[in-house]
Amino acid sequence: MIGRLRTFLGCEAAAFGLAALTHAGALFDGHKHRDAAIAESVITLVLLAGLAMSLARPERTRAAALGAQGFALALTCVGIFTIIVGVGPRSAADVVYHICIVGVLIWGLLTARSASAPRSPLHA
Repeated sequence: MIGRLRTFLGCEAAAFGLAALTHAGALFDGHKHRDAAIAESVITLVLLAGLAMSLARPERTRAAALGAQGFALALTCVGIFTIIVGVGPRSAADVVYHICIVGVLIWGLLTARSASAPRSPLHA
């Protein structure tokens, strides 16, 4: 299960990293949006921090996955709100990306939630 949670964190970080590069104007023309690039960069860093925590402290993988993905989902919902109110980027690609990444984040959170909690040495 640890491997699966790490895979979620790594893939999600890659997806947000690519979105950040896109909104920074590094990958595609016409999608530059500074605020979106900053938000996606922050989400990328948080997901990578969760992945790093899982590598450094495997017994904390579940907590790291729940925390990092929960943060990513919350900020992604903010991004969806900005699309709805017309502040953020509103291309079809942005809408599709947000719908897909929300699904992946929820799937990852459910996977982390269903992972067995680590046993405390006191309860062994």
